Amino acid sequence: MIPNSYRMRQRLPHRHTSATRFSSTAAIIETFPDKSISEYSQKFRRTSSSSTISSATAITSFPNTVTSSFNEPSTADVILRLFVDHSPFDSVTSSDSANQSDIQIYLHSGVIIRAKYFAALLSDRWQYQTDTDEDSNNEGEDSRSSGNKNLVHINFGVLDDPNSITVHLTVLQLLYTNDFAAVIDSASTALEILPVALELLFEDCVKSCVQFLEAVPWSEEEEKRVLCLIPFLLEEESKELLARVSPAKDDSCEEMLHGLILAAIHNHPNMAFVKAFVAKLLRDFSSRELAKRVLERAFETSLKIVKESLEEYSSPDFRGDHNETEAIQRLNLHTAMTNGRHLFWLIERMIELRVADSAVKEWSEQAAFTADLQRAFRDEAWRNIVPGLPAVLLRCTCKLANAVAAGTILAARQVRMKLVKDWLPVLLVCRENVSPMLPSHKTLYLELEETFLRIITTLPMSDAQVLLQQCLSFSTRNVEDCPHLVTAFNTWFRRATQPPQPENLE
Repeated sequence: MIPNSYRMRQRLPHRHTSATRFSSTAAIIETFPDKSISEYSQKFRRTSSSSTISSATAITSFPNTVTSSFNEPSTADVILRLFVDHSPFDSVTSSDSANQSDIQIYLHSGVIIRAKYFAALLSDRWQYQTDTDEDSNNEGEDSRSSGNKNLVHINFGVLDDPNSITVHLTVLQLLYTNDFAAVIDSASTALEILPVALELLFEDCVKSCVQFLEAVPWSEEEEKRVLCLIPFLLEEESKELLARVSPAKDDSCEEMLHGLILAAIHNHPNMAFVKAFVAKLLRDFSSRELAKRVLERAFETSLKIVKESLEEYSSPDFRGDHNETEAIQRLNLHTAMTNGRHLFWLIERMIELRVADSAVKEWSEQAAFTADLQRAFRDEAWRNIVPGLPAVLLRCTCKLANAVAAGTILAARQVRMKLVKDWLPVLLVCRENVSPMLPSHKTLYLELEETFLRIITTLPMSDAQVLLQQCLSFSTRNVEDCPHLVTAFNTWFRRATQPPQPENLE
């Protein structure tokens, strides 16, 4: 009888790499949740008369086999009892279920030593103990001889799992063939076979299972099973599997999202659909903080490009050729226009995810940039090159200002004041110098006027007084056509004429 202590040793995971692997025949690895094992293993049946598997199920059904036949009693020198190791609390309710869970197989030592577990069991020291045990304790049992060759009896218990016996039979049968591809034909099959191959230290089978898993896609459930098995593989075996599921560096998610944003706004020809897809990814992404960092990073980059382009346009270098200078000016305007559109999309995403606080603060601190815009828009040269540039930048401003006025972004008083103070002059220059005024532009200007006035009402009266005086040009239309301006001034005067509020009691 084989000592149970040997069969409890475990195959070490790669974090304890060793030249020797150890067995886990006590089925330490939990296996076989699926029922998709190859049809070859389904052929095994126990005969009614002898508790053994019929030799008709020999490995001859496999191509490229080794010399000996699987489960051939006439040539076998090993009898393996494969049984379900029931818990003392389990109850077997029928003889059929008992038969299904306790079978004998005739094997050949020269074949099964391909598995290091059997090689160790059949080594001289274990063989001596087996012979001694049989002589002293099993003289009346099935210990028959064939010539001078004694049959070796091995008891092998497996987990009480509906598919456990079947999978072990399949792996035992694979000891008799080199054509593993005939059986390992799906990820689920490889995942059923691999734990048993690891248990028996059947290296060729382990290698075939791992190679198959490396090459095929997995379902989410299969991926979980792969992750459970990786610790039982050697480092070299698990390297490719780990590479598929483990990020190369800690910030890989951030870099991936940033790359997708850049591809959506810069590189992809079908930009609208790609932007919509990336927007959905950002909405569904689990880490709002990471999405915020990625969007802010892209926002700052695009804003910097727009600012630099407008600065170069507003202060050109005339030392070169006139035609060259004009070409550079055109390029600067087109660059500003393109990145202005990127900014608008990024601002929409940040507001949608409610992560635009930093963007509003940054937009309110652009005194030099808005000064460049005023100089640029007073010049007529840009109108034939990028006539939509003022509207693009004012849409960015309007989006952020609306979010502030609605409370979607809770901006500090200083941020609210500077946002109106710096961008109100740009709005006024556009109203006065951009002609003819398109209907869409007129709607945009009116919306931004109303939003600025709403923000002004949230400021201290001293700040509101200064800013409201700059809004008088909103009334250049018919007085009846600017109720938003009338309302803002009425609100200010109502507050100004109220009696002083009593001081707070100590």
